[in-house]
Amino acid sequence: MRISEEFSKHALEYESHNSIQKKVINKLLGDMTCAPNYILDLGCGNGSLCKSVNWEYKQFVGIDFAPAMLELHPSADNIEVLYGDFNDKTLFTQLQSYKFEHIFSASALQWSKDLEKLFSNIAALNTSLSLAIFTSGTFKTLHTEAGIAPLLRDKEEINRLQKKYFNANFEIVEYKLEFESVREMFRYIKSSGVSGSRNLLSYTQTKKLMREYPLKYLEFEVVFITS
Repeated sequence: MRISEEFSKHALEYESHNSIQKKVINKLLGDMTCAPNYILDLGCGNGSLCKSVNWEYKQFVGIDFAPAMLELHPSADNIEVLYGDFNDKTLFTQLQSYKFEHIFSASALQWSKDLEKLFSNIAALNTSLSLAIFTSGTFKTLHTEAGIAPLLRDKEEINRLQKKYFNANFEIVEYKLEFESVREMFRYIKSSGVSGSRNLLSYTQTKKLMREYPLKYLEFEVVFITS
């Protein structure tokens, strides 16, 4: 299953399973020192960031590659949602015709197939930005206990690439999400879309991991790139 299909599959459940993403959005918006009128949201999902913007704007453009998510996004005369994949160069050719004052991305760019090319395309839009990207430090203990390699890039690689294309602040923030039981934690992983459509463990291996997992929380590591 492709990642876009994974997020579409769990679109209706996503709102109740994205508490970390909400914290990320609150930080992105809380760090703002201006109120841009023309906004681009890359990986807008069901519109969590759009719903959280607390100032009047003239145009909000949201991009996502999961159609079921876009169906849940707020709609208004000054809100436009587009089906698009930020891995596709033609999307950024299309976006060049828009006027943007600020680019947001709350928790999507970690799924980029070529992060350097994506940063290059974002930089070509020549505007300020607030990007939050989950790193390989997310689910650190889970990966260690399961004996599987992290799915995401590490913070060092992301920092190296962002320095090449942006004159921006780079901040690392760690979060923990606690659960009443390990079973509940694994249910969250399955239903939130954060597994990236990857299922590397057999049923027997998963049951063993659930029995022996030493924590009742998941770790998340997020880098914030802001300018």
